Amino acid sequence: MSRSIPRPWKALAARVRRWRQAHPTATRALSLTLTTLAAVFVLAALVLPNRVVGLGPATFLRIPGEAVIGAAVLLALPRRARAAVAAVGGVALGAMTVLNLLDMGFDQYLGRDFNVILDWELFGDAESYLEDSLGRTTTLAAVAGVLVLVALLLILPALSLVRLGNALARHTGTATRGTLIAGVVWITCTSLGLQVAGVPLAADRTASALKVQARRVSDTLRDEAEFRKVARVDAFGNTPGSQLVPELRGKDVIFTFIESYGRSAIEDPIMAPGVDSTLDVRTKALAKAGFHAKSGWLTSATYGGSSWLGHSTTMSGLWISNQQRYRTVMASDHLSLTEAFRRTGDFDTVGVMPGVQKGWPEQQWYGLDKVYNAFQLGYQGPKFSWSTMPDQYALQQYQERVHSKRPADGRSRMSLLILTSSHQPWAPIPKMVDWDRLGDGSVFKGIEAAGDKPADVIADTSKSRAEYGKSIQYSVTALTEWLERYGTDDTVLVFLGDHQPIARVSGNHASRDVPVSLVAKDPKILDKITDWNWTDGLRPAHDAPVWKMNTFRDRFLTAYGSTPHPRKG
Repeated sequence: MSRSIPRPWKALAARVRRWRQAHPTATRALSLTLTTLAAVFVLAALVLPNRVVGLGPATFLRIPGEAVIGAAVLLALPRRARAAVAAVGGVALGAMTVLNLLDMGFDQYLGRDFNVILDWELFGDAESYLEDSLGRTTTLAAVAGVLVLVALLLILPALSLVRLGNALARHTGTATRGTLIAGVVWITCTSLGLQVAGVPLAADRTASALKVQARRVSDTLRDEAEFRKVARVDAFGNTPGSQLVPELRGKDVIFTFIESYGRSAIEDPIMAPGVDSTLDVRTKALAKAGFHAKSGWLTSATYGGSSWLGHSTTMSGLWISNQQRYRTVMASDHLSLTEAFRRTGDFDTVGVMPGVQKGWPEQQWYGLDKVYNAFQLGYQGPKFSWSTMPDQYALQQYQERVHSKRPADGRSRMSLLILTSSHQPWAPIPKMVDWDRLGDGSVFKGIEAAGDKPADVIADTSKSRAEYGKSIQYSVTALTEWLERYGTDDTVLVFLGDHQPIARVSGNHASRDVPVSLVAKDPKILDKITDWNWTDGLRPAHDAPVWKMNTFRDRFLTAYGSTPHPRKG
């Protein structure tokens, strides 16, 4: 009878046994190294912070109380139970590590922690952003790398804890004494508040993080129910159209959001000189054309991204700080500032959204009769990373398709524009061209090709900050040149930022403030907001009033003669 061929894994196991028998010293050294690495890995995971600023040598020199408790539990369990508990505990530790890393990333890019209930859908947006900025191949490689990293972070802690559990069982006496000593040291450090470089020696980081995550989930679920009640209350919910914005009848009102236009652009020492110079130059140019401006600050409901939260907060008068709140409002009949104009019956309402590349059901809530998306503006030029077209082109198309044409029924017009050229990664950045040469946008092909590559800017913090400032200068210049060129005696322009840029650009401790400006030729329009105490010109003073973004709707409606008729839910 012929001998059966061993399976590959059996053959590999046999070779490993033979090698261990032939090299006992190397085997012991390798085993000790693997056990040491497993211990270091587990200890590092247990004390890992959820903030980039918390990373440092002192952080990883702490004694985690969870390690002491875990060792005691593993020592007390029989072999099979010990292996099962170690494996499950390792996977749980890996999951907490993933959440800590997500918190770090979200804090750097969005100025907040990751929400395990609401934020999963943002990964699709992140993938689209990477593809637009870095290309399909790089994005696929990055996604594959992230998936491999997550798998390793779930598997390696489990393998490490199983190995450590077996090591404890082989040396029960020594392990028991060591665990008791570690427990006494941890209690002593906690009681005395002993620290190294300002960091407490005793740690319970993972247990605390688990409690925070549980509380975050509970708060999210509770917030969803409470916010539904809040959204039903509306100071102008029952106001008839005849009593909404009567002081703006006959005006051409334009609300414009400039992507990532934050306070840092005006006050950060790297970006501010160029941006402030541009704002001052454009203020003078507008004044020469007969336009005057007042500016202040609004505190955005979002930071670094999720621009739609800033847009909807401004327009709804509600604090829309997460995706669940956004969905709740979009499904409600809560009055938006833009819908208020349509409700009057005296305004045609139009949106120009070069960043919208798919269906946009929010059009109904915003009260827009017509919306032009990225594919409806005739652009034949190149994309500038995420931005589908330069702001100057979008504004020229707005002029040709909307602003230059009075509604056939003689109504006034309210427009909502969302400009995108200052969206990260701020490379390449468009340049201003002669307005008469814009055509179908092909003129931008050479400008895009000669610009910086996104990968070069993303990898360089100093360059990111500098290029961000240039992108804001471009967007402000494009918007105000359009106003100077095409604005009329009836034009009323309100423009503002939706949020600050990411922390890598604005800084880890930056505010959430954004500039807001109101520009008009008619002095009566600016007189209506005299009591706002805003700064003259396009650049708000450092000590100009700061309001929460959700207060803008009601202040604006009130300033221009709207009468509150509350709906109380």
